[in-house]
Amino acid sequence: MIEQREAETDSSEDDFQMSRQDLDAINRAIDEADGPGLDALLEPMHAADIADLIEQLTAQRRRQFLSLYSGEIDGDILTEIDESVRDEVIEQLPRDVLADAVREMDSDDVVDLIEDMEEPEQQAILAALDESDRVAVEQSLTYPEYSAGRLMQSEVVTAPEHWTVGEAIDFLRQEDWLPDQFYHVILVDPRRHPVGYVTLGKLLASRRHILLREITEDSFRTISARQDEGDVAHAFNKYHLISAPVVDEHDRLVGVITIDDAMAVLDEEHEEDILRLAGVGDDSSISDSVIETARQRVPWLAANIGTAMISASVISLFESAIAKLVALAVLMPIVASMGGNAGTQTLTVAVRGLATKSLTRANTMRIVRREMLVGVLNGLIFGLIMGAVTYLWFHDLKLSLVIGMAMIVNLFVAALGGILVPLGLVKAGADPALASGTFVTTVTDVVGFFTFLGLASVVLL
Repeated sequence: MIEQREAETDSSEDDFQMSRQDLDAINRAIDEADGPGLDALLEPMHAADIADLIEQLTAQRRRQFLSLYSGEIDGDILTEIDESVRDEVIEQLPRDVLADAVREMDSDDVVDLIEDMEEPEQQAILAALDESDRVAVEQSLTYPEYSAGRLMQSEVVTAPEHWTVGEAIDFLRQEDWLPDQFYHVILVDPRRHPVGYVTLGKLLASRRHILLREITEDSFRTISARQDEGDVAHAFNKYHLISAPVVDEHDRLVGVITIDDAMAVLDEEHEEDILRLAGVGDDSSISDSVIETARQRVPWLAANIGTAMISASVISLFESAIAKLVALAVLMPIVASMGGNAGTQTLTVAVRGLATKSLTRANTMRIVRREMLVGVLNGLIFGLIMGAVTYLWFHDLKLSLVIGMAMIVNLFVAALGGILVPLGLVKAGADPALASGTFVTTVTDVVGFFTFLGLASVVLL
């Protein structure tokens, strides 16, 4: 039964991945410069799968692929390609192909595409757009980076608040400019202030004479164009929003943010937090070159050398004690390792809580007290375990007592540091995911070594 479930799981995962046979056929088409054959292989594939394929190719094979397939690269594929690779792809696309692809994209996707480009490249893409689309994109670019104004799309379906269901349906059937995907009809007053919205499902299920304002959703809320995109994503997640209208400083409707864009922001923020906690930079990608990857990791490895020297200087203070009792050198890594792991556990929970805004000013003290008690409890448990192991190993009751006490102190400090360090960094205006790991590791190492070796010097020597 277990083997059957595992087989079913493997099969379901393969359903969302390209088969080995397809990959071999695509590679063969690239090697043989068979453009028509490549087109035929990729024609039934989803844009996201083609984007994954482009990302996984080496730089050389990516150039070969694009030379054969560039005419088929459209807006859907461009929006799915990771930013670390997309610039390279854009550089290799013929200008007419790029222009056609951009015209197919929603305004928010165009903004995402060009916001990091140099001015000449931006102007070249903007020139390919229709005037109304170009104005909308230029307006979005005036808002701060990482704001709702950059995240929104300007294509919004609106209706006067006094319309009936029948009038709205007739309007939707007559218009040919509507977005490919939208979830709400936003109701506006004469000054274009959004006053509510109606889901398409409720619109289609209601009788024609019903007023739109009678079937609006309770979840309606507006978002300022200057609101940070992280806060926007949090609001979508917290209030289970599907879309939300975006307003300017005069509360006039300027765009709409949809759930796919909000969830993409959440995904990016979670990925950045994980990468920063590991000290590998917030823009690392599996498609990066050796040089790029090394460049991103070197700064934090260099910082770790400095913190390691601090720990080493603490050890050097007890050089004579270590020389007299070799068992101390054997047991030191255990104390430091347990403290580091305990600190990382608390740190991960704290950074995650800060990112999701579940760790707030209202519950901070309760969480701090909880982590302190957890640290003491874990210290007692593992202090007893290591005391027993040390006694069986070295047959020294005093040494067992020393390592047990050091374990209690270090796990307590690790838990406390794991919660207070990120909170302190937030209060100082720094990103807790970026520097917390280095500080917490240093604290646990220094306290662990100092406590263990200090107690050993007093009790054993």
